[in-house]
Amino acid sequence: MDANRPISVDTSESKGVDPLGLARRHWWLVLVLVALGVLGAAQFTRMEPKVYESSTSVLVQPSGSDTNVVGGRTKGDINLDTEAQLVRSTAVATAAGKLLKLSESPDALAANVTVEVPANTSVLVITYAAPTATAARDGSHAFAASYLQNRDDSARADLTSQISTLSTKLSQLNAQLAQVNRMLAPLKNSDPNRANLENQRSTISAQIESLTGRVNQLTTTTLSAGRIIRDAELPSRPSKPNQPLNLASGAMVGLVLAVVTAFLRDRLDTRVRSASDVPRRVDLTVLATVPARIRPRLDDVFAPFGTGGRIFNRLRNEVLASVPAPAGVDARAALSGQVVVVTGASRGAASTVVATNLAAAFARTSAETILVSAHLPDSIVETASLTRMLGVHSIPGLSDVLAGRISLSTATQRAPRHPNLSVITTGGTASAGGLLQSQSLRDTLAMLRERAAYIVVEAPSTATSADAQSLASLADAAIVAVELRRTTYTEVSDAADQLRRVGTPLLGAVVLPRLAAARGGTEPVTEPSIPNEMLAVLEAIGESGASNDETIVTTRIRTSHPATPSLPRRRPKVGPPPKTVPLVIERTGDRKVIERSVAERLIAEHKPETPKEPEEPAAEETAEQH
Repeated sequence: MDANRPISVDTSESKGVDPLGLARRHWWLVLVLVALGVLGAAQFTRMEPKVYESSTSVLVQPSGSDTNVVGGRTKGDINLDTEAQLVRSTAVATAAGKLLKLSESPDALAANVTVEVPANTSVLVITYAAPTATAARDGSHAFAASYLQNRDDSARADLTSQISTLSTKLSQLNAQLAQVNRMLAPLKNSDPNRANLENQRSTISAQIESLTGRVNQLTTTTLSAGRIIRDAELPSRPSKPNQPLNLASGAMVGLVLAVVTAFLRDRLDTRVRSASDVPRRVDLTVLATVPARIRPRLDDVFAPFGTGGRIFNRLRNEVLASVPAPAGVDARAALSGQVVVVTGASRGAASTVVATNLAAAFARTSAETILVSAHLPDSIVETASLTRMLGVHSIPGLSDVLAGRISLSTATQRAPRHPNLSVITTGGTASAGGLLQSQSLRDTLAMLRERAAYIVVEAPSTATSADAQSLASLADAAIVAVELRRTTYTEVSDAADQLRRVGTPLLGAVVLPRLAAARGGTEPVTEPSIPNEMLAVLEAIGESGASNDETIVTTRIRTSHPATPSLPRRRPKVGPPPKTVPLVIERTGDRKVIERSVAERLIAEHKPETPKEPEEPAAEETAEQH
């Protein structure tokens, strides 16, 4: 078989981290952490103290002393960034505290103030935060008024300083002018120094006139440092806590934590959680995937035309397509008599479900198929039993054949609900043990190849023993069963390595959802079980008349009251016993019927004698004695 043939699944390696893929695989984790983030934000919103904010807009007008720095952020005569810092200065905060009649320190009051400068304006927006709406409104107005008052006081002080400086200069010039006039008074017009003194007097007079004009201008200047263009209003609701913002922030934090947690979980958790992880993390093709919504049945195989049945029909076609058939020869004919081993990467019933449904899919092609179970379930309660799924008996089986206790024909049972499917169970021993390593197994598989078109072997898990590797060495192809949320990547990789080391073509993996434990009372009603005495009859018949190369197709006891699975069992009516209860053994091309007397004789020969109870005297003899 060509194990390297690509089969319907893209095994390209994902590059980088896929946050959407992580969120999709761990959707419940994302949902929980986002919900916790929202709940935490809601709790924080309820615990956060309420804060009211009120704003006052102030138009800043230039005064005589305003200057802007070169390269400042704002343009114009006033550097508004500097003015914004002055609003929160100690002098303004002290004056605002006096207006508010508060005993808090200036720094504490200034901490409640924020100042914004709208672009391309000469406006300062002074915002004050307080626990109450009234305090916020009063605080914003107080800081705006204090700032304007401080700015007005600064402008007046600067103006007064300029007038004082100019007045002092005028006094000095007047003194100089008086001195020049005194020097000119005694001089005659023809005196050569007179012209020089007159020039000095003219210069001083011009300076006095200029300074006098400036003093008059400053004296008549009307100061306007700025004004309030929109006074503070009483806020109708608090600005903090902002519930929409807090909830959105909580959800975002929860989402980020969920993605980080999912990434760590994806890297630290070694269990397989989705079918796409198998080719991404392990070099193994996924042949088929059973969706989580389709729970594998633990009491029967999938219906042929149901979703599960179609999945295994496609899997059967994939196996057939993997056989390189010669030109002009059907692939089914090329696969005739070949063995497919199905093993689980981990403990559990995954291999049982896959092997049973795959064998049933082969049998639906009207080709003779034999299902061989080579391992016992790990747990009677938890796993699906092959005998329960196909309605066959647990004994005799493969271990009995390998031990030489019975013939292969006797151990082969016909599945009641599948006409072309025969089953060989594990057998009566706890495990086949070293028998799977013996020559008897090779001879048994060789005989099965001659009797059936398809042989599906359910091998033990590669995680529990090396028997799967031994069976795979005798097979023509192998399939690994992977159970989600139970099988680890290491187990899948180890299973693939074990099978490839013996040279067996590994077709790929079949991924199943986690199998639920079988509930009590769900086991189906099967045909009446064959008593141990009848098994002894079969063994006696096999030893006496049946040869090992004959194939038993059907073995059952026919009675006059067949069981009806769909109806409750009732007490049978008392009537005459049937004349004959034949034991029918059908072989290929042969049919033998053993009458009741022969069966009873054979049973008596193999049944231990039981002590007989003393017979009571007949009623007629008792009457004669009396």
